[in-house]
Amino acid sequence: MDPHILIPISEIDAYALPRDRTQLEPEALAELTASIAATGLRQPIEVWRLSQPTAQLRYGLISGLRRLTAHQRLAALRQNGSFSEIAAFLRAPDSVPDAMAAMVAENEIRAEISPWEKGATLLAALRAGIFDTLDAATSGLHPAASRQKRTRLRAYAEVVEDLEDAIATPELLTGRQMQRLSAALRAGLSDLIHLTLRDHPHAALPSQWQALLPVLSEALADPAEATTASHPGRPRRILQLKQGLIIRRERSGDSWILRFSGPEARSGAIIDDVLDQVERWFQPE
Repeated sequence: MDPHILIPISEIDAYALPRDRTQLEPEALAELTASIAATGLRQPIEVWRLSQPTAQLRYGLISGLRRLTAHQRLAALRQNGSFSEIAAFLRAPDSVPDAMAAMVAENEIRAEISPWEKGATLLAALRAGIFDTLDAATSGLHPAASRQKRTRLRAYAEVVEDLEDAIATPELLTGRQMQRLSAALRAGLSDLIHLTLRDHPHAALPSQWQALLPVLSEALADPAEATTASHPGRPRRILQLKQGLIIRRERSGDSWILRFSGPEARSGAIIDDVLDQVERWFQPE
């Protein structure tokens, strides 16, 4: 085994890299903390020496966020100097992208990373300037992935970019759900998705998903309904009027629903007016 060194935990920047594990499962972390307290650390973490260290932080974490977090908790709990250092393998990646790719590869083996977290990591790497494009981030962090998998990972990142802070507990979304959201965004349904989620701001993910299903079904609509040069702006999926009235169309099986919302829709009188108008169109006197 490679030799390891002891490093003060206070000198390690746990977030020097955008991390793909954004949530640490509390129960698993508690079990790991108890295990380290009883028998010590079995597997050293991995770090690299920062090229631009600060007065306090000298190392960046590549892998071992849960192990480092457990040590931090134990050090704060004991407050006697124990667990203030942690065993670490000092790696020498050629670049920050290489270090990040190593982190991603290690986590792919050791922990199930959600599709949302995978997409968020790609987006964070792009925003941090580690990669110039989303394609470069996908290729750099997943060099062994097939073309199909890279396409899927890129789609995850695009969903995160469009819907971050809009979905409750997005890390619980399955790969199939992420792909449905991606298809809907490519179909031009972003505004409709955001409006639907805005109507359910405090709902849990299952409730939000149920509300989205009619919208997502439009992503699978007949391609003949797509916008064309002869029908610009069609199909019209949403109408927002100045007085705050919003009318959305939703697919329901082989039929359609018009959903009215906003201050003007609080009274059923507007529906009576609409029905009167429809009657004049289709059943003139």
